[in-house]
Amino acid sequence: MLTKRVIACLDVMDGRVVKGVRFREHKDMGDFLELAARYREQGADELVFYDIAASADKKSVRRDWVRRTAKALDIPFCVAGGIRSVADAEEVLNAGADKISVNSPALERPELITELAARFGNQCVVVGVDSKRDGGAMKVYQYTGRAEKTRESGRELLGWLKEAQERGAGEVVLNCMDRDGTGEGYDLEQLKAARAVLSIPLVASGGAKTPLHFVEAYAAGADAALAAGIFHRGEVTVGQIKAELKSKGIPVRL
Repeated sequence: MLTKRVIACLDVMDGRVVKGVRFREHKDMGDFLELAARYREQGADELVFYDIAASADKKSVRRDWVRRTAKALDIPFCVAGGIRSVADAEEVLNAGADKISVNSPALERPELITELAARFGNQCVVVGVDSKRDGGAMKVYQYTGRAEKTRESGRELLGWLKEAQERGAGEVVLNCMDRDGTGEGYDLEQLKAARAVLSIPLVASGGAKTPLHFVEAYAAGADAALAAGIFHRGEVTVGQIKAELKSKGIPVRL
């Protein structure tokens, strides 16, 4: 049986790690190099680095940030933030990333997913999806790093997930905006719906507070679960999460 991954996330704005609630009211959480080293030591299976305002600001993640972070790691390292072309992706990968993640740029131009997969392979291409409930529908949002620029993309969640997969995405990170930073647990309904239309790995994001929330996410079909605030604040360590999962018979890498 494949192990379930525990992923630590660094949301970076203006060079500092931040964390908010429902993608708003961000608070400073510390230095990205210090936190990256901490989660590597705690046994994270992967680190993701999101320059959360880059796409909204029409910029791209700084390559020196990627390079400096990569030097502190010996675990898989995924980077996102305004990657709009094969050339952008190549620079980020050459700076030390193992995978690149695209979100708003893919919504701007879906062909980007196909181009990246053709150049680097599906396993290297992650599509991030920021979803929010709108009445009974699940909608996809973009430019979510800046409140004043956030907008509904015109895409319905499941349709976009299917298209992303068909275009060559090797993995999807589902960021459930309504749960982000709340500690209420992952949105299991959305995870189950996503799992039903995806055959590629699915990463749960938004709402983790306790080991039980990770258990629930895996049961809903997630291959990995991502968290940020609980790790930044020291409420629980990656190692403690994994120990609890192992005690429940869930295969993890220790």
